[in-house]
Amino acid sequence: MARLADVLPVPAGAGMARTLVERNYRSFRRTWTIIVSGFFEPVFYLFAMGVGVGALVGDVDAGDGRLVPYAVFVAPALLAASAMNGAVFDSTTNVFFKLKYAKLYDSVLATPLGPRDVAVGEITWALLRGLVYAAAFLLVATLAGAVTSWWAVLTLPAATLVGWAFASVGMAVATYMRTWADFDWLQLAILPMFLFSATFFPLSAYPAAVQGVVQATPLYHGVAMIRDLMLGQVTGGMAVHVGYLAVMGAVGTVWTGRRIERLLLR
Repeated sequence: MARLADVLPVPAGAGMARTLVERNYRSFRRTWTIIVSGFFEPVFYLFAMGVGVGALVGDVDAGDGRLVPYAVFVAPALLAASAMNGAVFDSTTNVFFKLKYAKLYDSVLATPLGPRDVAVGEITWALLRGLVYAAAFLLVATLAGAVTSWWAVLTLPAATLVGWAFASVGMAVATYMRTWADFDWLQLAILPMFLFSATFFPLSAYPAAVQGVVQATPLYHGVAMIRDLMLGQVTGGMAVHVGYLAVMGAVGTVWTGRRIERLLLR
């Protein structure tokens, strides 16, 4: 039977980071219920907001004058939020515990792995977790009738991109945290993005002065990209969303690598 580390594709130049991904897989496969639990929150939101509130709201403007049922409008945003939550909370809480309490990375550095392997390995594991959430949610949304285009199959690589962006920055942020109380600041950043990134109502519903602020948030780009795919509205403008998230992921990965190197080799 092939080892996960031998078949799992990882970014070029990641070295032995895949062995850390395998370590996490072997560790978490006995506590898979913890990972699965994160899938239910967006599903509950889909049925509470998309079905319940949707019965009161009716159809909404998807952005190009096209009216769609509210459940169809909100499902892509919840898929993007699912990928974000799975990636960012895995890359912060687990990494913080391993770094500050378990001292796992001190042991890792006694092996051929280096600090940058740690960074890439943990980010890869976090985005894989986000991808699992997104795939499960996409299945539920399809069964609920909230998927209207075959372009929706591309939401899985899109969700992976969202996960990479948030996991890389999330892990970098985790290296600055001193106690568990600092996670309140993380929640202070994540919750407003979840609520106000054109998640539950169109961008046009915001005042003109606020729309620019909304469009500057990373989750907005994830929501807009996945919404366009699920509605089959694929245009050249999607390159802006892809570019934004790709740059965020690349910067976050380099930032995390340098932070881990500084902390573990000082």
